Amino acid sequence: PTVNKTNAAEKFCKRHKNLFVISDIEERRSFTFDYKILIGDEQFLKEWPNFQVDLCENPVHSIGCLGLAVHQFVLDELEKESKSIEEEIVQPLDLPIIRVRFANFEPITQLRNLKANCYGKLVCIRGTIIRVGNMKLICTWLGFSCNSCGSIQSVQQTEGVYTTPISCDGAGCRARTFTPLCTSPYTQTLNWQPIRLQEIVDDDQREGGRVPRTVEVELTEDLVDSCVPGDVVTVTGIVKVRNSEDNKKGKTASMFVLYIQGVSILNNKNQSASGRMSGIEFNLKDYYAIQEIHSEPNLFKLLVNSLCPTIYGHEMVKAGLLLGLFGGSHANHSRADSHVLVVGDPGLGKSQMLQACAAVAPRGVYVCGNTSTASGLTVTLTREGGGDYALEAGALVLADQGCCCIDEFDKMSVQHQALLEAMEQQVISIAKAGVVCSLPARTAIIAAANPASGHYNRAKTVSENLRMGQALLSRFDLVFILLDRPNEHLDSLLSEHVMALHSGLKQTSDTISVGSSSNAKDPEVPLSERLKMSPTDNMDLLPHPLLRKYIAYARKYVSTPRLSDKAARVLQHFYLELRKQHQTSDCTPVTTRQLESLVRLTQARAKLELREEASEFDAVDVVEIMRWSMVDTFSDEFGSLDFHRSQHGSGMSTKNQAKKFISALQRKAEIQSKAIFSVAEMKETASSANIQVSDFFSFISTLNTQGFLIKKGKQLYQLQTVDY
Repeated sequence: PTVNKTNAAEKFCKRHKNLFVISDIEERRSFTFDYKILIGDEQFLKEWPNFQVDLCENPVHSIGCLGLAVHQFVLDELEKESKSIEEEIVQPLDLPIIRVRFANFEPITQLRNLKANCYGKLVCIRGTIIRVGNMKLICTWLGFSCNSCGSIQSVQQTEGVYTTPISCDGAGCRARTFTPLCTSPYTQTLNWQPIRLQEIVDDDQREGGRVPRTVEVELTEDLVDSCVPGDVVTVTGIVKVRNSEDNKKGKTASMFVLYIQGVSILNNKNQSASGRMSGIEFNLKDYYAIQEIHSEPNLFKLLVNSLCPTIYGHEMVKAGLLLGLFGGSHANHSRADSHVLVVGDPGLGKSQMLQACAAVAPRGVYVCGNTSTASGLTVTLTREGGGDYALEAGALVLADQGCCCIDEFDKMSVQHQALLEAMEQQVISIAKAGVVCSLPARTAIIAAANPASGHYNRAKTVSENLRMGQALLSRFDLVFILLDRPNEHLDSLLSEHVMALHSGLKQTSDTISVGSSSNAKDPEVPLSERLKMSPTDNMDLLPHPLLRKYIAYARKYVSTPRLSDKAARVLQHFYLELRKQHQTSDCTPVTTRQLESLVRLTQARAKLELREEASEFDAVDVVEIMRWSMVDTFSDEFGSLDFHRSQHGSGMSTKNQAKKFISALQRKAEIQSKAIFSVAEMKETASSANIQVSDFFSFISTLNTQGFLIKKGKQLYQLQTVDY
């Protein structure tokens, strides 16, 4: 039967010559069979009728037959070539063993179904690599020399387990002591590397309260170093067992651990499309559903309201989050992902919006700031037995080409430093214990934070409210501030929405109309009005699994949208307008980072509607979202827009300016040895110290009320912090 099977495989090779590139096979010493082509060949299945069962139940033998057939086929082809060249002396061809790999092997087994009944079978699993060990050499054959007569024999080391000969095979010699010969020609070694795979859990298979399952995979020969932590891979391999390392002694020596001996590994990283990365496959039903969604006239409104329907309102914030999920263009090498920060008073539904984002992102990771560590976000180096180090991927690496949602962002001041590099360069470098390397972390970060004092204080800037560095804040494309403002009209709508959710009824209130559906496409109407749902809208919101498929489809097939000339002009005009308002000496101007943010968001707005080119209206929408996010970041405690406060909180609050002014006045008092100043002198001091206040007299009277300055006559004040 072995001969028949090998012949059947060899005939298959001859029929499909175009699949074989001889020079590649010779160089790599392996060949990848497409499983679908194998089982689609009727002639092959006629000659080897039980091929599928044999391959699954007895993989070692079946793969050996296929390997032998490929070896024979390549040898024949090479002989033909050498004969055609007609050399005088034809050297005998020496071809090493050719390993067989499989692509598109089916079905894919879930990690939870890997049980004892899978032992010895060929399975295919998909998962994320969370750990990669170092490459080692493993012995397959080892030469031994007899200590008494010196005869040499070779012993197979099955699965790398050290095995010595039982007795000497020399004539008349009965010695049983041997010396291993590592440099003997009889000794053969392989490259060997362990990796650990973690399961990818879909929505319908989530199990609460359990750690995701992991499995060890052993790679050999050309599969070594084919992946890094964070990659999503499909591994085909044979399920094997080994003794559990913890309990070699005593009665538990019969405890075994399942592991997989890798036959082939398909790294989805090489397929740049993000839909493949997330392991989302599309079927015909999905394509029809996506076509149906795409034909919706108010597509942006539908998607925004489907993102988190349990939270009422906040349409602009949801729009910003949605654009962050779609991401910009991957064409040039600058980052394509937009980062969004949502700051606000407690109880406004920030965490629910974040969890909705993690649920609909094709590859979403949700972490909470107060329970995660810096290495848990980035990369951990773990020490293995024998003093080697292995890399374990953290949340940002696992969310590569996806989205990482970080809640309680303000509670993790230590980890902010770890995020700086990942957010702009999109890689994570590590230099620990003699290991220097960098891992990709092309992820969009969506974060939610509560103000440090519990309630957002508008007298302070964003940076002071969050106690967060300006370097980190400037990396966010959009910063939204949610304030709990009392508003009778909105409060009644909100309470009605909550009651409707809990009573399971649809909203029936016709008395409260929010936005009419007729103006949903009118570009003259502001975006915030266009996105609002009105009671007359009979809109069927998308369930999360479908929205997730739609986002994956857009990221996969519309990966490089470009800007039209009109859109570019709109963005440029808005950017220059912002620069103009910031041309003062005391605050950081709007940087080119904001311009890049605008471009990325506009590309995402086009991608959302599956268009290859971003139109002028896309740019106008994005500018409106950007303006909306800026209104709160720029406004001071009186609600007036103060453009000396930078969007990223580098402007000074009144409190800080007062401190700065008093210390400047104190220095002047010490130099001049006097404590009484006129208002004109104080104005001069303020301007030289670069302190800009809208109303200088009210500023002075505030300091007077607080007791720093005491009025000593007309236009004269005495400074109380010096003794003169």
